[in-house]
Amino acid sequence: MHKLLVLYPDPAARAAFEDSYANKHLPLAARLPGLKASRYSFGVAGTASPYFAVFEADFDSHADMVAAMTSPEGRAVEADVPNYAPQGAVVVDYPVQPLIG
Repeated sequence: MHKLLVLYPDPAARAAFEDSYANKHLPLAARLPGLKASRYSFGVAGTASPYFAVFEADFDSHADMVAAMTSPEGRAVEADVPNYAPQGAVVVDYPVQPLIG
């Protein structure tokens, strides 16, 4: 499995971020080809965490993630980010290994 993780810094207008993210951006992301599962939260906490929101997406492989993000759907997801997060986001991806088994 391969995971895509997106971390969003605290926005200037939280309510506007949440509205645009939930009602426009997440429906775009749900159409990514090869997406196996996804989840998000506006409840990021931790010791001096600079992040307000997090998004996780699961793909079978790195190649599947790259194909999804370079597809028309992926380009639409990327193009939408400045609409709700003009400050940008931290995006990382990595392979996931099971702890047991």
